[in-house]
Amino acid sequence: MTRATTVRAVLAAVVLLVSLFVTLTMSPRLGLDLQGGTRLVLQAKDSPTAKADRESTDRTVEVLRQRIDALGVAEPTVTRSGEDRVLVELPDVTDPREAAEVLGRTAQLTFHPVLGVPDDAAPDPKPESKPKSGSESESAELVLPDESGGPLRLGAPDLSGAGVEDARAEFDGQRGAGWSVSLDFRDDASRDWTRLTGEAACHPPQDERRRVAIVLDEKVISSPRVSPSVTCGAGLPSGTTQITGSFSADEAKNLALLIKGGALPVPVEVVEQRTVGPTLGAEAISASARAAVIGAGLTALFITFVYRLFGGLAALALAGYTLISYAALVALGVTLTLPGLAGFVLAIGMAVDANVLAFERAREEYASRSGRTSRPLRSALAAGFRNARTAVVDSNVTTLLAAGLLFGLGSGPVKGFGVTLAIGVLVSMFSALVIARALTEMAAGSRFVTDFPGVNGIGLRGRVRTYLTRRAPQLFRRSRRWLGVSTVVVALAVLGVTLRGLNLGVEFTGGRLMEYTTSRPVGIDTARTALADAGFADAEVTTAGERELSVRTGDTGERAEAAIRNALSAEGGATTKVRDDLIGPSLGDELRRHAFIALGIAVGAQLLYLAVRFRWSFAVASVTAMVHDVVILVGVFAWLGRPIDGIFLAALLTVIGYSVNDSVVVFDRVRELWARRPGSPLLPAARAAVLQTVPRTVNTGMGALFILTALAVLGGDSLRDFALALLIGICVGTYSSVFTAVPVALAMESRRKDGGHMGQRQRPKPGRGRPADNGARV
Repeated sequence: MTRATTVRAVLAAVVLLVSLFVTLTMSPRLGLDLQGGTRLVLQAKDSPTAKADRESTDRTVEVLRQRIDALGVAEPTVTRSGEDRVLVELPDVTDPREAAEVLGRTAQLTFHPVLGVPDDAAPDPKPESKPKSGSESESAELVLPDESGGPLRLGAPDLSGAGVEDARAEFDGQRGAGWSVSLDFRDDASRDWTRLTGEAACHPPQDERRRVAIVLDEKVISSPRVSPSVTCGAGLPSGTTQITGSFSADEAKNLALLIKGGALPVPVEVVEQRTVGPTLGAEAISASARAAVIGAGLTALFITFVYRLFGGLAALALAGYTLISYAALVALGVTLTLPGLAGFVLAIGMAVDANVLAFERAREEYASRSGRTSRPLRSALAAGFRNARTAVVDSNVTTLLAAGLLFGLGSGPVKGFGVTLAIGVLVSMFSALVIARALTEMAAGSRFVTDFPGVNGIGLRGRVRTYLTRRAPQLFRRSRRWLGVSTVVVALAVLGVTLRGLNLGVEFTGGRLMEYTTSRPVGIDTARTALADAGFADAEVTTAGERELSVRTGDTGERAEAAIRNALSAEGGATTKVRDDLIGPSLGDELRRHAFIALGIAVGAQLLYLAVRFRWSFAVASVTAMVHDVVILVGVFAWLGRPIDGIFLAALLTVIGYSVNDSVVVFDRVRELWARRPGSPLLPAARAAVLQTVPRTVNTGMGALFILTALAVLGGDSLRDFALALLIGICVGTYSSVFTAVPVALAMESRRKDGGHMGQRQRPKPGRGRPADNGARV
């Protein structure tokens, strides 16, 4: 065993042991879509007294965190997202009304002067317009009921809750005053409070105008009267202010909590709300686990059948890959979401790609070295891994670019999918280039393995390779025909988008999507009639089974949701809500914009990277094939009427990475073969490269197809569309990497010589990403 093999074996053992330790001692962080709960995205808004910027949003986060902690929600998450958004995750809170209660009031806390009682003494929560002195022409007045229900006319707010430094409930047993609430204000707010109470003290003790109203979410939570001991204009200094009354202990504590916890620097509104029941999450975990076990088992059996002993060792490395990936997710504290779980399962199937590339190159080397060296297996294996390294790195970098876009431009679960995909790509390279290589090199040192090609698997040519060698098809003799086929298929896809339109999910359109399960079967027509009778004639109803219904409406409130549930209960018996997604229209517009930006950046980034690493013609051909795959996938979903949502976007960007991955492998071989014969035409090198890479493409595709088929069949409704999109993308991508990308490259290279033909191809110029004209392999 060589020194390099020993180093790889030790490194692999250390990483596996550390991963096993992490797996046994740490638990994963499950997203709300797997454990159940509610996820809210709050948008901070500018107010007359404060601007919604990073600083004010950070203060809002702290206020909300204190409020949620005080109410005892288990393991909540409150973080700032971007400049002016707040992400709130409430595990086990599956009722949006309960979530709103947990958050308390999301409006800004304000302190108002009391202007008296309205003439008609009728409460009116809507603001009125009233002339205002000074530079402003108008000020807002409110007519709201006080704590006892009596109406009060309130002036414009003099200060906001952002000025509250502390509010606490206190008990005075010595003087018999009972419970009270003490207030402390910050410097500027302290002066405003003194002025406000000083102006109120100028009115007689029984005058309503001697009161100060504390308003939260257009509700008066307290309207204390300024003490008779306070003189006109003097006011109450900060630190000595107490709100007294006949408070019980709970009432005083709740009032202090509302004043302190309600002191949001800026008002916020809910722009996204996602609620998932715990049952749905548990079923998703169970279904994904079954899909992972069955899909990975089939992949391991397949690769063992194709590559015999070395395939079995690669399958063992695949198990190591699964352990390391899981440990990395746990150790890094990555929140595992449903799409992330799907990405983790998918990466298992894609992890065999690097092994297949190395083994196929080793088979070629073994065939050329057999009989010429004393140890053909070991030298062929080393050459196979060495020659496959550039293709492995380049193809995985393109997938990492897609993962980076998912993380940077995605939101929520889509962002988690990007993280798991990136970790899977990095670990797959380690698994193939370190673990699998160490295992196979140690096995190659055995005389028994070396002497029997049928055992090691590398000494066999493989059925696909043997068939292609015997038939020697003359590919690309009429390459424009292949381009014509691709053009027709793309036209059909565009026609589907034009005629059928895209079924955009609520992420992109805004609105509300609710999923229910019923105790009795309910037909879709029956459900639609029941909702129409309840006043929801515009609601879109779909069914995933006899007892599973999805209802899509506009931005409805909780009363409307309750009415929808009652209408379904009348037909289907006990009705349980298992999912509730609410997306505001502004957020939907933003997500649509981000989707187009993500696709544009994906095309540009792939084009730039491939132009640097290869030739410009190869880069354009790869990106053309990728766009071809994207258009066809979108068109198929349009024809099928399947939803275009955030999960579909994750699948689409994954297909982009996979498509370019396939093209990179082909063009990497084209570059190598073309460099061996400087000045020769591109066509023979392209044809040979395709024939040599087809076995890799078939074997890698089979590994991914096993996993995706298992996800589509066993993964449940939540993952079925995701798996379907990837199945379509992989099949189309496999075709386009050969029959679209290569013909486009041939056409571009043929035009570089005016009126010339392939046989007149000029000698390739050495350059960055191009091999030198010395016959050396890349």
